[in-house]
Amino acid sequence: MSLTLGNLVLDGKCHVMGILNVTPDSFYDGGKHFDLVDTQKGIDSMIEEGAEIIDIGGESTRPGSKPVTVKEELERVIPAIKYISENYEIPISIDTQKAEVARKAVEAGACIVNDVGGLRNEDMISTVAELQIPVIIMHMQGTPENMQKNPQYGDVVKDIKEWLNERINAAEIAGIKRSDIIVDPGIGFGKNLKHNLEILGRLSEFKGMAGGVLLGASRKSFIGMMTGNKDGDRLTGSLSAAMMGAMNGVDLVRAHDVKETRRAIKTINTLN
Repeated sequence: MSLTLGNLVLDGKCHVMGILNVTPDSFYDGGKHFDLVDTQKGIDSMIEEGAEIIDIGGESTRPGSKPVTVKEELERVIPAIKYISENYEIPISIDTQKAEVARKAVEAGACIVNDVGGLRNEDMISTVAELQIPVIIMHMQGTPENMQKNPQYGDVVKDIKEWLNERINAAEIAGIKRSDIIVDPGIGFGKNLKHNLEILGRLSEFKGMAGGVLLGASRKSFIGMMTGNKDGDRLTGSLSAAMMGAMNGVDLVRAHDVKETRRAIKTINTLN
């Protein structure tokens, strides 16, 4: 059975998730959508460019970042979620590690929880189970504050799959259906350049673990390491990673550059 996210059905093709960070300090677009008017303009533009789902985050998870309070995170994300819910029918994902934020976001109109903490928080597991909504489980070694301090693996893909399976099993015990889970190998979250490249080359190995696979490689530092480009000049590398994901069966790609990514993915979907 295909996983349904609002009015988006994961149908075997690759779909584009637009990234909306309502933060002052995210690694690429921090501050760009921090003001509510700018947020609304960003949403309008993203939808016009073809985003099929919007992922809203109110807490930066860039390397070295520190957590914000529940109150501050809610003040950032809820107005954006309400604006989308009141004006569009596009599915909304809430990017959070906090159970209370997830609950309030779903009440405001979100239909999927994107937990970069990988459901390591028992409150989050029980909340998602109670809400009976799909969830994205992302792998991260450590925390955003320390994850890039010499990450180590034996076989990076094998280790990540084992970790994800543990979290999936914990979710199922709590009452979350495996078919409602999307796995994300967590490019850039506790991985060095070699790890990230190996994950990209072996993305097909994550297929079949749960209800879907998500790839989040857009504008990340490993692209700059390969190309020598700074944060603002990583579009080509980001598109290449997204297309590689689509060719290897990924169901969703997170993208800062929605228009360009949608065009690239549409091409792959047509060819596949």
